[in-house]
Amino acid sequence: MSASVLYDAPGPKAVIRNRVYAVVGSFALLALVVVAVVRLSAKGDLAYGMWDIFNYAGIRQNIAEAVLATLKAFGLAAVGSLVLGVVLAVGRLSDHGPVRWAATAFIELFRSIPLLITIYAVWIGFLTDYSMWALALGLSIYNGCVQAEVLRAGVNAVPRGQREAAYALGMSKTQVMVSVLMPQAVRAMLPTIISQLVVTLKDTSLGFIILYPELLQTARLIASNTQVNGQYPYVSTIVVIGTIYVAMCLLLSALATWIEKRGRRAKTGIAMAAAAPVTGDGSGSAPAGDGADGPDVAPAATN
Repeated sequence: MSASVLYDAPGPKAVIRNRVYAVVGSFALLALVVVAVVRLSAKGDLAYGMWDIFNYAGIRQNIAEAVLATLKAFGLAAVGSLVLGVVLAVGRLSDHGPVRWAATAFIELFRSIPLLITIYAVWIGFLTDYSMWALALGLSIYNGCVQAEVLRAGVNAVPRGQREAAYALGMSKTQVMVSVLMPQAVRAMLPTIISQLVVTLKDTSLGFIILYPELLQTARLIASNTQVNGQYPYVSTIVVIGTIYVAMCLLLSALATWIEKRGRRAKTGIAMAAAAPVTGDGSGSAPAGDGADGPDVAPAATN
């Protein structure tokens, strides 16, 4: 039985106690699910007609258009947040005081303001007639501040010796940041970056406050304008739309996992030169010239 620094392996009594807790908790959770299903069934929320509405061509088209609108806003917000995150991270790491202070103030300000207020303020103040751009810009501002802190942490995690070695080679600060620090920071923080993109995808649901026809807004319209036996299909609509959100987030997470695994398999580093052949006297000979593929130069004849 092994134990780690943060967790002691349970003894025989603790194992039995944990199993009892697991069984009791499972039965309690199952009981809650059964109670919920019974109550929803008694109210008629699980009737066949509540789910049959999704076979209508009009409702399916509305959901498809809402998915497309959600992905459009997410795509714009994802690109905008990553670009803004890089700019703010570089500004936060700048040696120039005013630039560093401005980037820090921007990040702290918009990280402190609720995202819903930011989106609403952008919509009311600047983009009243363009709800998609208002949603994308609000998401870009908030998530860009978060991504900036993620990238800054990644840059600071790069060993200091690599930065010093790059400066010793005569590279400028811009070259060091672009060629040495930022690529390693992105690779190290890729899981966190993708996780924040998943959050960005879910936050597109806040577009309902500015009447953008994304999934949540479309679900509200479907549930409030469709009647089945005198009832509104809120439960079935929430389940269907929630399943679509889960599917999109899982696909994005799977993409992140694939990118991370592909990055680990990528061949990096400098290729080693082939060993020089050993001559009869035990000394190695190598071709002369600037490169490994340069022409061989014969030794001069001596008298």
